[in-house]
Amino acid sequence: MKILVIGGNGLIGTKVVNNLRQLGYDVVAGSPRTGINTVTGEGLADAVKGTQVVIDLSNAPSFEDQAVLDFFETSGRKLLAAEIDAGVRHHIALSVVGTERMLDSGYFRAKMAQENLIKASGVPYTIVRSTQFFEFLGGIAQYGTVGNEIRLSTAQVQPISSDDIAMIVSDTALAQPLNDTFDAAGPQKVGLANLMQQYLGLLDDERVVVPDPSAAYYGAQLNDQSLTPSGEARLGTTTFAAWFGKSQSA
Repeated sequence: MKILVIGGNGLIGTKVVNNLRQLGYDVVAGSPRTGINTVTGEGLADAVKGTQVVIDLSNAPSFEDQAVLDFFETSGRKLLAAEIDAGVRHHIALSVVGTERMLDSGYFRAKMAQENLIKASGVPYTIVRSTQFFEFLGGIAQYGTVGNEIRLSTAQVQPISSDDIAMIVSDTALAQPLNDTFDAAGPQKVGLANLMQQYLGLLDDERVVVPDPSAAYYGAQLNDQSLTPSGEARLGTTTFAAWFGKSQSA
């Protein structure tokens, strides 16, 4: 079976490509650096030719509202059109838990647009909605930093390690299409501000976390349900402590 992984050189994509190659599958890592560009269409028709499964792990280079919307709409349309022409049997996309609850954020509106394109395309699909990755904590801290303070919501999150979500996506590629979405999350719920305090403390980072229930997260207000699964979810097993220890060893 041939599998095309769009975003195959990224954080999750690299792990998914390795997982599936170790199982013996013919896996193509698709990205502009390998000559496959879903925005311009370069190399796309050849990449999907003979492909049974496409995994879309791409992300926008800019999180500015219009730029991220343009990326997911343009990329999604071109990729899905190429899949229809090639007779792809399963399209898998990585989205975000709580997308429909976070539409005050331009990024989440863009992800919802991507999901709607997939659902309307006619290509059999599975959408994996993931919680935030532990690996994104540094970026979240940077986004919220003003001076020496990081003002963050106290709402609960349920982050997952990149290894765990990559394994869940890899397993999904070998299953039948659900024509539906499912949530994936880490094993523990924790307040976002509290988690950041733990993270910075372990790094001996002197920035001060200011817990603020009204602090926005990428333009949207949070509550305990915003970024956590609302029902059953596929759970990773890696705790924050285990992830941090492994990341420091690496």
